[in-house]
Amino acid sequence: MRVLMLTVLAVVITGVTPEVATADGHGAKKAVLVTGASSGIGRHIAERLADEGFFVYAGARKQQDIDALNALDNVQAVKLDVTVQSDIDAAVDIVEEGGKGLYGLVNNAGVFIGGPLADVSVDELEWLMDVNVYGVYRVTQAFAPMIIEAEGRITTIGSISGILAGPFGGQYSMSKHAIEAYTDSLAAEMAALGVAVSVIEPGNYDSRIADTALRRMKQKNASYASKGSPFAERFAEWIDRPWDRSVYKPPVEVADAAYRFFTEEEPLRRYMVVPNEQEAGWTINQIIREMVQLNEGQAYRYSREELIEMLDAALAPPEEEPAE
Repeated sequence: MRVLMLTVLAVVITGVTPEVATADGHGAKKAVLVTGASSGIGRHIAERLADEGFFVYAGARKQQDIDALNALDNVQAVKLDVTVQSDIDAAVDIVEEGGKGLYGLVNNAGVFIGGPLADVSVDELEWLMDVNVYGVYRVTQAFAPMIIEAEGRITTIGSISGILAGPFGGQYSMSKHAIEAYTDSLAAEMAALGVAVSVIEPGNYDSRIADTALRRMKQKNASYASKGSPFAERFAEWIDRPWDRSVYKPPVEVADAAYRFFTEEEPLRRYMVVPNEQEAGWTINQIIREMVQLNEGQAYRYSREELIEMLDAALAPPEEEPAE
């Protein structure tokens, strides 16, 4: 990996083994936990942070993934299912025993299902929420004391589906909309403690989330859109559309956003990361449509000019606080 190569080169030239520098230029490696690090976005983030000198605790559920992650420099794999409290507690013990503390957390573990909201059972919705929302809640609570002590940073991998929503994707969008609210509330609570909080909102990138989702939906198709459902035919067509995510770019840009969040002096609250202008347009236009809908028909409606003034004020850089 790049860090190891640079270290070896420095030893050859100077005869001195340097400390591995982190984002703030200090020698001690900052430790970051990445959940769901076995593949896709989580794996790319773990590798990128490790390459840049962070020490990464990489969460995974399967032993073969744990073994593969342990083969990486600056990475220690941790058995971690975000729906299992005993796994989380054990991971806390491992990080505490590691003696590096914990500067950062990347809540990445997530799953997808889709189907008619009128048909998909509450049990299936609870399974999705248990990973995508409650898992984030559990893991962040468990590691919050260490991150607060380090005045560190917490980010969650949301999605542009936290802004967008459409037919048969409602369950997933509900979970990612929840992450938007979670991020804003957590950020407001943590700011006074010196902890920065963000959400990274990827668009369509190559990952394995669709493979497992498709298998689950096809296995449960009869219950997801039961016989006689007015949605059955449309859902069958939706589920039979192409699901191969290898046609999309690898999530390198998402890993870049995570690295930026952990190294920028003033990190952003939101990092929307999309592979093309079309997906950016979908997302920003949806925000504008919602603003217009909120403004319509209510007693304190704002004019177009007033809305533009609000937009200009939001775009303006924050005023610097006067020096004491």
